[in-house]
Amino acid sequence: MSFRVASVPASGEDSLIARYFKPIATDPGAFALDDDAAVLKAQGADIVVTTDAIVEGVHFMPDDPPDTVARKALRVNLSDLAAKGAAPAGFVLTLALRAVEDAWLKPFAAALGEDAKSYACPLLGGDTVSTPGPLTVSVTALGRAPADKMIHRSGARPGDRVVVTGSIGDAALGLDILKGGAIAKALAGDAAARQMLVGRYRVPQPRNALASAIRAHASAAMDVSDGLAGDLTKLCAASGVSAAIHTPGIPLSRPAAALRASGAVSMETLITGGDDYEILCAIPEASYEAFAQDARKAGVAITPIGAVIAGNAMPSFLDAQGRELALKRRSWSHF
Repeated sequence: MSFRVASVPASGEDSLIARYFKPIATDPGAFALDDDAAVLKAQGADIVVTTDAIVEGVHFMPDDPPDTVARKALRVNLSDLAAKGAAPAGFVLTLALRAVEDAWLKPFAAALGEDAKSYACPLLGGDTVSTPGPLTVSVTALGRAPADKMIHRSGARPGDRVVVTGSIGDAALGLDILKGGAIAKALAGDAAARQMLVGRYRVPQPRNALASAIRAHASAAMDVSDGLAGDLTKLCAASGVSAAIHTPGIPLSRPAAALRASGAVSMETLITGGDDYEILCAIPEASYEAFAQDARKAGVAITPIGAVIAGNAMPSFLDAQGRELALKRRSWSHF
């Protein structure tokens, strides 16, 4: 899968590939990006494939730094691999660019290379095209999992604990800040909080360190990309179950908790906003302590927030008094 640049002559294309992308293509199967395809050896494992695109004005702001765009493009895919219990193996990249600009491509490629090395996920190939529309970055990530051991959305059973990693809702608040919304005004005097929340939107923290524990203990899992409420609904539907969530137990960061306590943001916004890129999983009760121990060893915070229950009703989100939170929507949606 060699790179092709529609708007650059062949010599310019060769120069662009050599300068920005060949250093990232460290896997022997990439053939230094000189061929039309790559080879990824299965090594006795199943190959797990996932793809996500991020689009300017939809998933990142037009003035976001190029290094954060690169990291987000790769990491949202790494998050999917983590939730499936798969180890990263490599990725292919498609860039739709309005122009070939060194000032943008240099930091983009540098950050992409850093993350590729950090997550042991080398570039295998891809394509670069020109577009009159918004800048678009599409990544297809490949991972490895032992044969027949990938964790699906289906598989959750009544009695399982519902568990999430990290904190929920930060990215939605970060996006509001970048748009100059109500959260930006509420945190006008707290630059550190604004910076943290914006960082959570721009640069996800995929939980790949937890992948083996997910594979060992989870009955079902997926990453939280479109909002906790909506993604839990998808997981339950795939598993043929429902769930009851103790809303006060949902983990919030310090800024999110303060905003929630002051009334500046609703719990509905936090659990439906999307872009969290945390892992949502169902853990059998008998496996929970072992899973928690593995999470501590991996350095990933986990929080049990409720239980899987029998039935096909949509999951319920209950307050401290057991009253159900009425949600106007369940998740962020493109359409």
